Amino acid sequence: MPSPNKAPQALAALAFLGVCVLAAAPGAQSPPSPSIDDVINLKRVGSPAISPNGQLVAYTIRETNWDENAYETEIWIGDAATGQSRQLTNARKSSSQPAFSRDGAWLGFISDRDGKRQLYRIAIRGGEAEKLTGVEDGVTSFAWSPDGKTIAYTMTDPVTDAMKEREKRWGEIKIEDQDQRYTHLHLFDIATKTSKRVTSGNFVVGSFEWSPDGHHIAYDHRVTSDPADSGTADISVLFIDSGKSVVVVALEGPDSNPHWSPDGSQLAFVTAMAKPTFFYTNSVIATIAMGSTAPHSVTDAFDEDPNLIAWTKTGIQFAASQHTWAYLFTVDPATKQITRHAVRDAWIGGGFSLTPDGSQAAFIASGPTEFPDVYVAPLQTMAAKKLSDAGAQIASWPKHTREVIKWKSQDGAEIEGVLHKPADFQQGRRYPLLIVIHGGPTGVSRPVPYGSGTAHPIDAFLAKGAIVLEPNYRGSAGYGEKFRSLNVRNLGIGDAWDVLSGIDYLVQQGIADRDRVGSMGWSQGGYISAFLTTKHSDRFKAISVGAGISDWMTYYVNTDIHPFTRQYLKATPWDDPKIYADTSPMTYIKQAHTPTLIQHGDQDARVPIPNAFQLYQGLRDQNVPVQLSIFKGFGHGINKPKANRAAMQQNLDWFTRYIWNQPSGTQQ
Repeated sequence: MPSPNKAPQALAALAFLGVCVLAAAPGAQSPPSPSIDDVINLKRVGSPAISPNGQLVAYTIRETNWDENAYETEIWIGDAATGQSRQLTNARKSSSQPAFSRDGAWLGFISDRDGKRQLYRIAIRGGEAEKLTGVEDGVTSFAWSPDGKTIAYTMTDPVTDAMKEREKRWGEIKIEDQDQRYTHLHLFDIATKTSKRVTSGNFVVGSFEWSPDGHHIAYDHRVTSDPADSGTADISVLFIDSGKSVVVVALEGPDSNPHWSPDGSQLAFVTAMAKPTFFYTNSVIATIAMGSTAPHSVTDAFDEDPNLIAWTKTGIQFAASQHTWAYLFTVDPATKQITRHAVRDAWIGGGFSLTPDGSQAAFIASGPTEFPDVYVAPLQTMAAKKLSDAGAQIASWPKHTREVIKWKSQDGAEIEGVLHKPADFQQGRRYPLLIVIHGGPTGVSRPVPYGSGTAHPIDAFLAKGAIVLEPNYRGSAGYGEKFRSLNVRNLGIGDAWDVLSGIDYLVQQGIADRDRVGSMGWSQGGYISAFLTTKHSDRFKAISVGAGISDWMTYYVNTDIHPFTRQYLKATPWDDPKIYADTSPMTYIKQAHTPTLIQHGDQDARVPIPNAFQLYQGLRDQNVPVQLSIFKGFGHGINKPKANRAAMQQNLDWFTRYIWNQPSGTQQ
């Protein structure tokens, strides 16, 4: 479900729309396959930040700490001229969110090495890190002032005295929609080592940016931190000298992520432009002049959600998905002309960071045969230089292949998916087929080797001799607003068409075994798998439902993001109980007979655990083989190594038992 997605008649004839082969032909013999732990242990890069002069790039490397059952990050520095990197921080727990001061002499970052997330700085030329803050509840995010003398940061307000007194008298009680804690802006003076809060009121500050002259900070804010209130986000400007804030953008729907123009006279921001439905419609980048009340969209012609990155001297930069790929773009705010920056067409770029003059960019890039690494490149040519070498970890691992394939769904919609084949794939042989369905629904599956999946061991399935399909079903990101809108009042139903037609396409192509098919997914992917295990149970040997919806009524009254359901189903359960029933897996529970594994976090606020218990009991009442695994202490995501190991091993065991008819825990 969203970060931060009627019984079909006989399936329509499938039309072959072409296959883009993205990896070299496999070798004759595959090397030993990595274990689940090997995949979890992979070091992964993140958070690139380029220095103002473009000469250095800071980034993080995440490692797995099994003793602490945690993923921990440290900061590295890469030299754009030599391509060499060195480790900058080395402390217990994590150091993250690196950011250069404007003169490039210092790197600020956040670390929880002393328990709470505090702000630190370290000299680029070397030395020990200096702790700057010691706040009660930790720092959320920060930004250097242009002169480097002040750091703005956000922090959640401490628990109120009234809440402390109530707990002392009555114990731990939460009053829904009333016990709100807010997040505000603070300024840290580096010379005096003192902080002061500069915003106040009943709202939560999100993203923010200093003006070029250092006299203002633009920030977005919403009424609470509840995801259901995301649509209340507006934008204000803080006047540093007076301490006063003025609302500058307050359209219906979310207005967020403000960035100043290079001359400080305008703001760019992301907005729904007052559209009441914003979960599946396109957002746009708009600009507004200071003192004006009329914003102007500059990306109306771009049919996808833009992720605004910066406004530099070369234009407004944003990132966006295009089908399974992802690129950097620049829009000229005057002409609205959009330019794509890419190393090549079949390219996945992300985490972009730009120099203030817009001449150079640092980013993470990957592709069908390339593990994600950090690169730096001139924006004009995108001649990329690699600064990290995370890909070396998988150099000797099996060279499984990834292809983007296309097929027609039952209603004629064109669907893409990522097809994984084992390294020793043989044309003419039929393979067991496992479907891995992404969440969202506005997520997207991309062709990347040894991806960071946390519950579904794709490469272990490939090693056992299966093919794996990740369908980018209707509603997925990267395919435009019309494609996302195909989910409206059609959740589960149309998604199932897309999955089932993809299965039939692979059977028709002679590579999938119709009698050995399984499906799994997390969040929206879990919901679709639950829909398949009830309404289309006859098509599958085994199903796994991770954090999935089983009943939209149950979901709606328990979730933390009620507007999502109201916008997609265009009603509440009391307004239109039929659409809630038609799109709910539980409506079809008496048709179920596929063995089903259910995995769920007991603290999941997005898809609360009553959904899991409802499906579990329904399947038990139908005498369907079912296992419910409750991950204690976890919310919507499983984000610790041992839990990831457990989730992946359970899925490997489940499908080994029902697809390969082997005892659980065996390897072949």
